Amino acid sequence: MDKVAKHIVFIGQVQGVGFRFIAHSVANRYGIAGFVRNCFDGTVEMLAQGAAEDIDACIGDIKESLVGCIRETRIEEVPIDPRYKEFKITF
Repeated sequence: MDKVAKHIVFIGQVQGVGFRFIAHSVANRYGIAGFVRNCFDGTVEMLAQGAAEDIDACIGDIKESLVGCIRETRIEEVPIDPRYKEFKITF
């Protein structure tokens, strides 16, 4: 299974609702590497690296867990960053 990397931006009422902790838990369940962090503009940014199916399922689970909070999700495939071996909450 080939690994891919996706940069995801979640837009809506996504800060102050436990988003990063939920994303961390879900990403670890799927064995995804990368990070999640709050951005100054009120969005949440995530880098997810792993199998494409696992990343898509992870994003789906996050959306389901935070239904009503996420208004828009922007997803872009990016090059793999070998620095990420696990999933972290960054600040």
